[in-house]
Amino acid sequence: MAPPLIQLKDIRLTFGGTPLLSGVELNVAPSERVCLIGRNGSGKSTLLKIAAGLVEPDGGTRFVQPGATVRYLPQEPDFGDHKTTLAYVEAGLAPGDDQHQARYLLEQLGLTGEENPQNLSGGEARRAALACVLAPSPDILLLDEPTNHLDLSTIEWLEQELDSRRSALVLISHDRRFLTNLSRSTAWLDRGRIKQIDRGFASFETWRDEVLAEEERDQHKLDRKIVDEEHWLRHGVSGRRKRNVKRLANLHALRDQRRNYRGTAGSANLAAAEAEQSGKLVIEAKAITKAYGERKIVENFSTRIQRGDRLGIIGPNGAGKTTLVNLLTGGAEPDSGTLRLGANLEMATLDQHRESLDPKTTLAEALTGGRGDHVMVGGKPKHVVGYMKDFLFAQEQRGTPLEVLSGGERGRLMLARALAKPSNLLVLDEPTNDLDLDTLDVLEEMLGDYEGTVILISHDRDFLDRVVTSVIAPEGNGKWIEYAGGYSDMLAQRGADLKRETAKAQPAADKKEERSATPVSAPKRKLSFNEKHALETLPKKMETLHADIARLQRVLDDPNLYTRDRKTFDDTSAAIAKAHEELSAAEERWLELEMLREEIEQA
Repeated sequence: MAPPLIQLKDIRLTFGGTPLLSGVELNVAPSERVCLIGRNGSGKSTLLKIAAGLVEPDGGTRFVQPGATVRYLPQEPDFGDHKTTLAYVEAGLAPGDDQHQARYLLEQLGLTGEENPQNLSGGEARRAALACVLAPSPDILLLDEPTNHLDLSTIEWLEQELDSRRSALVLISHDRRFLTNLSRSTAWLDRGRIKQIDRGFASFETWRDEVLAEEERDQHKLDRKIVDEEHWLRHGVSGRRKRNVKRLANLHALRDQRRNYRGTAGSANLAAAEAEQSGKLVIEAKAITKAYGERKIVENFSTRIQRGDRLGIIGPNGAGKTTLVNLLTGGAEPDSGTLRLGANLEMATLDQHRESLDPKTTLAEALTGGRGDHVMVGGKPKHVVGYMKDFLFAQEQRGTPLEVLSGGERGRLMLARALAKPSNLLVLDEPTNDLDLDTLDVLEEMLGDYEGTVILISHDRDFLDRVVTSVIAPEGNGKWIEYAGGYSDMLAQRGADLKRETAKAQPAADKKEERSATPVSAPKRKLSFNEKHALETLPKKMETLHADIARLQRVLDDPNLYTRDRKTFDDTSAAIAKAHEELSAAEERWLELEMLREEIEQA
C-alpha cells in the first residue's frame, strides 16, 4: 500500500468549552477520492484548513509527503490585491507549472481573465477560485463546497474534469450526485471524531444509519446495566467489603461513561407556516415574452400551475431563471402575453442573495426584525430562542452577529425567515446552498408535506429528482420547455443534457439591470492536456490488453485445467473478464475522444 500523501493524526481542537475535534485521524493516499461528511458546525471546514496548513490545531500532527503539492479551495476565496482574474490564477502557479493552464481553465469556466476580482458575482468568484486550484494540477485537492453558486452544466463539467485527473481529492459538498459520482471512500466527522469506510458516498447513508442504530443499542444496554447496579447498591450489598468497593467503583465508571456520552445533534424542525388554501389554479401564463434590449430572456412561454405542483427551474447562470420566476409570480411585467394569478395566493420567498442581510445584525434581530423577543410564525408569536432551536441554533447564539455565522447557518437563517411567513406558494431560489445533508433531508420532507405550491430554482440534481413534479429548462434564445418529472426524467425526455454555457462577466450596470441575461457564447472548445494524453496513449494500452487477453485465453484453452487446478482456472477467468472490461472502456473512451477531435477540427 502506497504511503499517504497527507496524514492527520490525533488532531484536537477546542472552541469555547466543547471539543470541536477530538483525536481525529485522516489519511489520504495518492489518487484517493474521499468525501468528508458531517453536519454544519461539526468542524469539516476547520479540518480541511488544518489539512491545508492554514489552521494550527491544539494537538496532534500533520504530515505531508515531501514534494507533494496541496491546493485548497475555501468557501469564500480571498483575491487579495490582484487586478484581474488571470493574475489571480497565475499567482497560484509554481515556476515549473504550465502557464497556459491558467487562461485555458478560465475560458473553460466562462471567464475571460480580464475581470476585476472585486466585481465578481458569487458564481464568477467560485469559477475563478476553481481555476486557481486546478491550474497547477496538484497532488492533493482539498475542496470545500466546490459546487456552490455553479450552474448544472458547470457542475457536470467540473465532475468530468476532476474525474480525469490523478490528484487525490478530499471533498466537502451538499450535492449528493456530485459526491456519489466522484468519491471512493467516505470520512464521517461526527461529534469530534472520524469514522471511515472504503466505499463512496452512495453507501454512506445506509452505513451511517446502521452505526447510529448500533450505538443506540449500546446506550440502551448501558442504561440497563446502570439500573441493575443501582438496584444492587440499594438492596444487595453484603458484608464482603472488598468486593463491594470494587463493584461500587464500576458503577461510578458506568455513570461517568453515560454522563460523558455525546449524543447526536437533533434534526432541524422545518415547518412552513401555511396560509388558507389557494384556488385550484395558481398561475396561468400564456405566450409571455421578456427581453432586455437585443437579449431575449423569455419568448412565447406558456404554462399552467395547479395547487400542489412542485415546479423546478434549471439552467446556466445568466439564462434568465430569476426573471422567469418574477414573470410567473407577478414580480415583473412581460413585454407581451398574459399572466393570470389564482385566488387567495399568499407567497413566501427565499432569496439566494444572503448578502442583503446586515452582517452586524444579531441572529435574534434578524429573526424578530429587531422588535422584541418573539417571532411571528404563521401569525402567532413564538419566543425567538424556541424558534432558533427548531433550526438547530443554540440559545447562546442569540446575540451572535451574522458576519460570523457559517454558510450553513446563514442558509438555515434564511429558511427560518422565509418559513415563518404564512404562505400557500413557496418560491425558493437555491434553497440547498450550504445546507448539510441531514438538514436537506428534513427540507425535502417538509416540501413533501407542504400542502401549497412550490416553485424552486436549483442546481442540485438529486434534490430536484426527490422534490419536483416538473422541470422547466432553457433551450436557448429565450425558449423554455417544461418536462414532466424530475431532473433525470427531463434528461430522458430531452435526450441530451443542457448545453454548457456560462455568462461572461458583465459591466456592473448591466448586472444591476438584469442578472439573468442570455449568456455569451462559450469559447471555442479545445482538447485538454488530459484528453490529448489519453488520445495518444490509449492505442498502446489497447494493444497491451489484446495481448493479455490472448495470453490468458491460451491458459484457459487447456481442457483439463478446471479439474487439475481449480484456483488457476478461477484466477485466470477473473483476470480475462477484467481485461475485457478495461479494453471495452478504453475503446469507448478512445472513440469518444477521436470523434471530439474531428468535431473540433471541423468547427
